Amino acid sequence: MARMGAGGRSRPRRSTWTLVLSGAMAAGIAAIAVGLVVSAAYDRRLTRLAQEAAALRQEAERQQSVVALLRDPATRVVALSGLGPAPGAKAKMLWHATAGGLLVAQGLPPAPEGKAYELWAIAGAGAPQPAGVFTVDAKGVGSVRVAPIQAAGAVDTFAVTLEPAGGVPAPTGAMYLAGKL
Repeated sequence: MARMGAGGRSRPRRSTWTLVLSGAMAAGIAAIAVGLVVSAAYDRRLTRLAQEAAALRQEAERQQSVVALLRDPATRVVALSGLGPAPGAKAKMLWHATAGGLLVAQGLPPAPEGKAYELWAIAGAGAPQPAGVFTVDAKGVGSVRVAPIQAAGAVDTFAVTLEPAGGVPAPTGAMYLAGKL
């Protein structure tokens, strides 16, 4: 039914259903938009959680390899003592000739910009072999996992020097730690 408006013209009556449908469509569009935003947030969170889970798996594997190293009766513990530049520094090297090892150091001063500590493995009177590069935290604590060393004889000495951050093929810097099996 048409109603008479001002000036005697008739105007169509808006159906209640038209308003309800318009409102429902607007609510549906808003729900879709909110759903997309929430979905994107969940996707980002899932990606972060997957990355954290991968990092935790990697750390668990590293810890398991250290436990296996500790359990093996062939593993030797080498004490490294501080030298000239860091007399109060010390370290322990868990060493297994075929499995490699783990060095944990403390009391080392933070390395200057562009520098890092480098671990050296020495077999008898042979030349030092690079065994890993590491940094220390503000408390002077650092560690490095060491792969097995291919040397002409059995590794019997470990030393730590301060070198350029990427490491070098032969020691050039001051020796901070040293220890012998």
